[in-house]
This record gives sequence, C-alpha cells and structure tokens, in this order.
Amino acid sequence: MRIAVDHPVRPGLRMESADGGRLVLVQGERPVLFARQRVTHHGVHYARTGTYVSPLAPVRAATARAFADFAPPGSEAWTDRWAAHAREELCGAAEGPLHAGDWHLAPMTSDWFVESHWAKLLPHDTDRGHLTWFGYGDPDEDARDLLPLRALSAPDAPRVKAYRRQYREGLLPPVVLWWISGLQSPVVLDGHDRLVAALAEGGRPTVLLLSGAVDAGHVAMWSELPLRAYEERMAALRPGPLAGVKASTVSRQLAAELLAVERAPRITRAWPLAGGVAAWERATTEHVPGWRPKRRP
Repeated sequence: MRIAVDHPVRPGLRMESADGGRLVLVQGERPVLFARQRVTHHGVHYARTGTYVSPLAPVRAATARAFADFAPPGSEAWTDRWAAHAREELCGAAEGPLHAGDWHLAPMTSDWFVESHWAKLLPHDTDRGHLTWFGYGDPDEDARDLLPLRALSAPDAPRVKAYRRQYREGLLPPVVLWWISGLQSPVVLDGHDRLVAALAEGGRPTVLLLSGAVDAGHVAMWSELPLRAYEERMAALRPGPLAGVKASTVSRQLAAELLAVERAPRITRAWPLAGGVAAWERATTEHVPGWRPKRRP
C-alpha cells in the first residue's frame, strides 16, 4: 500500500542526528531512543528511555474479530484491511513518523528475518544494548532483526495473555514496524505485546513494514538488470511440453524482483539535532545516565 503524505514537514516521531554517528529518536519533544553507530559501521549501540508511546490506538478485540469475519486471517485481503487500518491511524497521529513524501506500508519480506534470531528477542531485549550488522566477533545475542522501542512485557502479563488467546484463535492483528536506515533495522512501531504473544505461543507474528518509498528514477534504474535478465531467460527458452511452465516461472520471478525494487525502503530522513554533539551528550547524561557506548570498530 502506497501512502502519499503532504504534511507535516517535520513529524512528531523523528530521527535527529549529530556528528560521530550520534542519533536520537524523538517523539514530540522527548527522546525515546539514543543510538551511536560504530566507527566501521558494523553495528549500533542503543539506549531506550522508556518513554515511547505507540502512535496507534490500542486494537479492540471486537475489531480483530470483525476483520477476521471480513477475510480469513493471514490472507491478502485480511492483511490489506489491517494495512488500511494502520494507514488511517498513522495519518491522524500527531506523534507518528509520517512526513511529507511517499511511503509504503506492506508485509515485510520473509527473507529479512533469520529464523534463529527470533529466539534471541525475548531473553536478550534490554533497554541498553547493541545490534550487530555483520557479526564479526560480536556476541551471538546481538544478532537480532528488529528493535522494540519499549521494554517487552512478560509472556504472562495480562494484556499479553489476551493476545495469546487471539493468536491461538487465529485473530491476532499484525505488528507494525518502521524501517530506520540509520539503525539498519526496523523498529516496533506498534504491537509490542502482540509480538510477545506470538513468540510466547511458539509462533511468528504477521508484520507490516512502514518505510519511505523510493522515487521513480530509483525504480527505473534498479529495474534494468532484472528486466534484461528476464529477456535473456525468455529468449533462451526452447519449444517443448514444459515451455509454458518455464515461462510462467521466469515471469513470476521477474514480478517478485520488480516488486522488491519498487518496495525498497528509502533512506530514513534525520533532522539535525539542535546543539549538535554537545546537546546529544547532555541529553544522554540526563535521560540515560551512565550509558557510554564505546566507539569501537
């Protein structure tokens, strides 16, 4: 789903940056996440402040059941309905991430998530930690595929238990993520407890990813190679009983590749942090005292 946004220019939930790979995610006027990239860009250190609030209203059980009556849970129509619901919520949110420009809100490609990383999420979710991007000798638990913006609830917390029941009934709404390129990771925009519920039940959540949409020039440039490869593969096909099947396979592969190009996330915009490095250092001292990420390779 593509979302065209004409305002605001500066959103309520935004990334701000200062020199030296210093980042801060601000919601309203309060910092919710500090981060600092490693020198060699092998990962990022982060510290949450505990003040994040989802810009989407809580999903009522009646809504989840109504959407399940509309279309089978997990189906394309069901997912599209939830995407439309999230779009409406985000467009009306004063402290959400949308700003002027084009956006995508769609199911996240499954090949992003490494199956073995899901098991690390609950036991290794901490307010201060490190996400590795490439490994390179980092602790194994630092390899995670998404970053919650608040502490995850216990699997037996009352709200999580209610969502676990929804998961078992096949009604659990998707978790909404937001791609932030400065972190090289999606963050959990909405659905922290739904995420815990799915994992606690031994399953995986359905996810919708919000990301800035790349422009037409980007799409055209990166579509050239798969289109050329498609033409070459089609030209190489020989007549025979399997020619139609092979042609269909090649066409489906092209469609998937072009969709991936079209949905590629745009680099996340970061606004300059007023006061620069000094302001970032003062803010970390105030909001995450004692956090001093080493600027290691």
